[in-house]
Amino acid sequence: MKKREFIKFGSLLAGAVITGNSVSCINESMEKSNRINKKAKSMTLKYKPYELQLKHVFTLASGSRTTTPVVLTEIEYDSIIGYGEASMPPYLGESHETVLKFLSRVRMEQFNDPFLMEDILSYIDNISPGNYAAKASVDIALHDLVGKLIGKPWFRLWGLDPAKTPYTSFTIGIDTPEVVKQKVAEAEPYKVLKVKLGLGNDKEMIETIRTVSDKPICVDVNQGWKDRNYALDMALWLKDKDVVFIEQPMPKNLTDDIAWLTQNSPLPVIADEAVQTINDVLNLKGIYSGINIKLMKCGGMDAAYKMAQMARAIGMKVMIGCMTETSCAISAAAQLSPLAHWADLDGNLLISNDCYDGMIISDGKVTLNERPGIGIVEIKK
Repeated sequence: MKKREFIKFGSLLAGAVITGNSVSCINESMEKSNRINKKAKSMTLKYKPYELQLKHVFTLASGSRTTTPVVLTEIEYDSIIGYGEASMPPYLGESHETVLKFLSRVRMEQFNDPFLMEDILSYIDNISPGNYAAKASVDIALHDLVGKLIGKPWFRLWGLDPAKTPYTSFTIGIDTPEVVKQKVAEAEPYKVLKVKLGLGNDKEMIETIRTVSDKPICVDVNQGWKDRNYALDMALWLKDKDVVFIEQPMPKNLTDDIAWLTQNSPLPVIADEAVQTINDVLNLKGIYSGINIKLMKCGGMDAAYKMAQMARAIGMKVMIGCMTETSCAISAAAQLSPLAHWADLDGNLLISNDCYDGMIISDGKVTLNERPGIGIVEIKK
């Protein structure tokens, strides 16, 4: 990027980050921080592996699974606990082993002021490259802790309007027509369906759903289409089936073909596997219509907030997505949802062993509560 462009977008982002109620919240945080410094306490990090059990076999273009490994984290300061989570679906390349190894290197006890979030998160980021889900588990727990210390949820600290949260989609994996119809029935409370495609039965999946539902559909191809002409034919066909957008239709390395598809498609084309961190956002302008931001891909709430603001500043659509996660990570992502045009925050709804109570879906809409931090409480078993 040229220096002039960098300064331009940097100014846009800086202006976007400190807006509205943020200034008063920063002042309040500084007052809290000053009081905390006098106590000179330190933070402690705890973590444990956990296995999410899926209600159905989850099938997409890259494979199937019935479980998802996660690691649950806690940061404690002055008897207050912030909760975090790392979720590791296979394509991220992280596992229980890699996340636990990363977290074993974190020395949170060196910090006695949780409000020095930039310093703490910079330290976490510099421990080693990659490991974004592991980093997200610390970032989320730190945000939860700081929000609890201030006594406000993060959407308030960011100055966001909870009335502007979008409807969330409910995900339907690739399956037989009978099971697809069953999943559609289970999705009755939701206004938008997200349908996985890319295994050769694309039209059958959509036509099966259209026999039982006329709800808007978003499709996620997970890089499953290899030919741009086929992709465009499908986009034209899907437009007539009341589809809203197409997510990651082709392999992320086929940038020229995807740019051509975006230019010619009647539907927006959204990047998922092609976008991970804020460093990717500017390069995707003109190739995709928008980006799908996930905490596990980018490293947590801080990075996700900056990505959303940058994407909006350069005219790209924003989607807030998720992995298969507990209500911890889902509720953390939901704090950002007033910034999004679309939300896909149903990961906790796909599992049978959630261990937190957090944000809810009311009449199909992401609904934020006023609990401080990320808005969750632990479910005592």
